[in-house]
Amino acid sequence: MVDTAAHDDETPEIGRRALLAGSVAAAGAVGCGALPAAAAPHPGPGDPRFPFKWKHSVYGMRGNDIAIRSGRGREGRFGVMFKREAAFSPPDELIKSLAAQMGEPSGPNPADFDNPRIPAGFTFLGQFIDHDMTLDRTPLPEQEADPRGLTNFGTPQFDLGSLYGRGPRLDPQLYEADRTRMKVVRNPNGVDDLPRNADGAAYLGDPRNDENLIVSQLHLAFAKFHNRCLSTRLARSLADAQRLTRWHFQWIIVHDFLEKVVGPEVVGRFLDTRGRVRQEFYRPMNPNRPMMPIEYSVAAYRFGHSMIRAGYLLNQRTTPPAAAAIFGAEGSDLRGGRQLPSRLEIDWWHFFDVPGKPTTPRNQARRIDGKLSLPLFNLPASVVPDGTPSLAERNLIRGKRLGLPAGQDVAARMGVTPLTNAQLGLPDPDNAGWQGKAPLWFYILKEAELSYAGERLGPVGGRIVAEVIIGILGLDRNSYLRVNPRWRPSAPIAPVPGQFRAGDFLKFALAL
Repeated sequence: MVDTAAHDDETPEIGRRALLAGSVAAAGAVGCGALPAAAAPHPGPGDPRFPFKWKHSVYGMRGNDIAIRSGRGREGRFGVMFKREAAFSPPDELIKSLAAQMGEPSGPNPADFDNPRIPAGFTFLGQFIDHDMTLDRTPLPEQEADPRGLTNFGTPQFDLGSLYGRGPRLDPQLYEADRTRMKVVRNPNGVDDLPRNADGAAYLGDPRNDENLIVSQLHLAFAKFHNRCLSTRLARSLADAQRLTRWHFQWIIVHDFLEKVVGPEVVGRFLDTRGRVRQEFYRPMNPNRPMMPIEYSVAAYRFGHSMIRAGYLLNQRTTPPAAAAIFGAEGSDLRGGRQLPSRLEIDWWHFFDVPGKPTTPRNQARRIDGKLSLPLFNLPASVVPDGTPSLAERNLIRGKRLGLPAGQDVAARMGVTPLTNAQLGLPDPDNAGWQGKAPLWFYILKEAELSYAGERLGPVGGRIVAEVIIGILGLDRNSYLRVNPRWRPSAPIAPVPGQFRAGDFLKFALAL
């Protein structure tokens, strides 16, 4: 298979952002079927930021082929974090044979794959975080003039561009008439929803947040958090409410999301108690326009593919409880691009630890390991019409095509004792195929499985993810780490100063 991310004359890639948080998950109990393509949502008529017709689970990453097109030492929108490590290019047939072994076995109890450390909401929060980081707001003419993303690109930031768009003047459809509050509508199904056009597609700063009904409801919660900052008079202006919402979001990324997926001691390695950021390997040449490393975007942050469940419980308001899948019967699945059905409105305590709410039943994420759930292991033709249904194969081939180094080479460069291929389950007795090395994405998944039973990322994956995310926050002049590194969430948003998690965010946003 020729990877679409590395060739201009092919369709946009199946993005990890679309798949990271369950956008191709399916609940076995509720069936699996074709997913109609979502409508083409956009922030406003003629908006140039999304140059192709939107399709569910399809999004290109402009410029991520920089290593093979412009050289490993070049940086633009993307770059190479470990520039001295050579690209790893095992034979395609060997990669395909590995991918064929990466499906979850169907025999054991599905609960055996649950991650007791991470509730499933963090899988979707990971998708939301990634969309915010990777949003390409470069105007279309500049994108066309620079398809490699070497000169014309915005820097990755956690500024909630997916929520705020270009502001009330250029994207008025995202805001109420006062140009201060975010627009929330009561839809014909009797539930709060995002503003939508006649086709059902949401008006958003980033249409990817309308891919499925879980991430779109998470986006709605962020809009409500912003509005509640205003209604409680914690904020007196649009700028005040944006700052509060952004900073609480950034705090959650560091002190909840990252602590869950990499461990608090890894967070502490790159961010000390005084808010100072440490750099080891993520050192962008231009700190004012930092690049996004391909080792992060094409390998390490794809750990979420392994966390996706086959199905999700949304609420227990009915008998039987409301559970749904992305691929299911039309009208009962989780596809986006439509009004939120009342039956599928989420009670968030099934996804996060919300103070004062039930702790069971809760959807848990899957363990981070070398296996993918069946819906990702065998994607439907409606999502991948090119005849390569295996997400594992697509990821592994993409990594090779974009010039990723081997997992063992990155580990050695970090000073971490590399895992052997025998430990990873890649026996190569004659040393003729794998050459004693493994693809970086697979290495990171298996490292998590072998190091922490899949409950969190291992030394290589965890450090890449933490250093890049914290590094980008540290380089953003408007982040709380730069403006006020001693800032802490406080009452009434955080009843206990500095102890603020995603469940607290939802409790305040939704007045639970």
